[in-house]
Amino acid sequence: MKKLFLLILLFLSFKSFGQKSFDFDFDYARFAYDSTSNFLELYYSFNQQNLTLSKTSTGLFLQAVLFIEIQDTISKKYLLRKNWKIENPLNDTTELHTNKSLIGVVGFAVPKGIYKCTLSGFDAQDSTKRKTLTELIKIEPFVDNKISISDIQLCSNIKQEGAESKSIFYKNTLEVYPNPTMVFGAGMPVLFYYSEIYNLKVDSLPKPLKLRTALYNSRGQKVSEKYKAIVLNANSRVEVGTLNLTKYPTDTYTLALSIIDSSSNYGISSTKRFFIYNPSVKDTVKVANINSDILSSQFNVFSDEECDQLFEKGKYLASPIELEQYAKLDSTKSKREFLYQYWKRRDQDPSTAENEFYNDYMNRVKVCEERYGTINKRGNKTDRGRVFILYGEPDEIDRYPNDIDKKPYEIWQYNQIEGGVMFVFGDVTGFSNYELLHSTKRGELRDDNWLRRIQTN
Repeated sequence: MKKLFLLILLFLSFKSFGQKSFDFDFDYARFAYDSTSNFLELYYSFNQQNLTLSKTSTGLFLQAVLFIEIQDTISKKYLLRKNWKIENPLNDTTELHTNKSLIGVVGFAVPKGIYKCTLSGFDAQDSTKRKTLTELIKIEPFVDNKISISDIQLCSNIKQEGAESKSIFYKNTLEVYPNPTMVFGAGMPVLFYYSEIYNLKVDSLPKPLKLRTALYNSRGQKVSEKYKAIVLNANSRVEVGTLNLTKYPTDTYTLALSIIDSSSNYGISSTKRFFIYNPSVKDTVKVANINSDILSSQFNVFSDEECDQLFEKGKYLASPIELEQYAKLDSTKSKREFLYQYWKRRDQDPSTAENEFYNDYMNRVKVCEERYGTINKRGNKTDRGRVFILYGEPDEIDRYPNDIDKKPYEIWQYNQIEGGVMFVFGDVTGFSNYELLHSTKRGELRDDNWLRRIQTN
């Protein structure tokens, strides 16, 4: 879920300001394999406009490199560490301006366990153009004595008639084209989905059964729902479908597939979050009518000043659209409602009463207030405080308070972000206000000549 949240923020920033970054994404889905393993499919995409055009005697082409690393979090052993070279021939340079992506899939049988899965994508001609994404994936075999549903695979298209059996996207008589970005709406108004249902002939299973397909927005409202009967003529079946998303406003949504019996006293579900970007569709639902839970939340007693202070602490997560929305609020009531929804959207497990994301974030704010405050700045407004709030405790900190020819400085290292990144902070003014001088993290200040700013000679 963290990956999706970061993707949304990056996507909104790109649309709002035209910022350029290396556009590489991945998604995954788990399917049945045997009683001890799942079949893990990893879907990847490279925006071909980010890749360097190469020309040889045989023509024009683009090349990217995909690196996949799957590590068991318990034994620390690597199940896989491998590079793939991906090549796309072009007829002419006009194909570079079509905003198409190089999309693919790789799959592996993975035993039961919890794995850290890292995918890196980079330009084969320029390895500095790269992006690394990491996800924790739990493998729990589907093959047992109870009904179950696989993950939902989000797709840009599913081809049934004339499906090509030699295609890398071919499975169960279909060509299933993934959408690893998990972004739909403008430019991709129809969402296709693929899933598999297992163990339908279990004797203890209540019958008859129905499949419910429901769509929820970020506020937990059900915006779409449909039912169909499940025919029990086989032990497993493939379930595919489409959703027309043209009428839904920009937001995060959850697609839920549920198997229920006729009396609704039995059910099992599979869910998938994704993002819809429809700037031309107006959200007509008023926040005040969304959820009465706000009345019993901590936000309902905040004063106007307390609302502003909380948003100031939390705005490092805000998209440009959210910053603009809050700036336009003119009443305490509207600010309370905004903050309630702002943190609810970031709740990674809405099924629990606590918003763990909010609690973890505010705990980091509290720590940075104690550690990084200066004479005239609260800790959350300092550069070290901001980095700590956003990225958490560094894996390593090297402190240099007494170098003869340099002002005090620190180097923070994060090993799990983008394959390893660093932040350099320096006390340039001499008042213990350590400013960010340089970082290798994408989107942060980069100055490879940062040493000149802290030299005393």
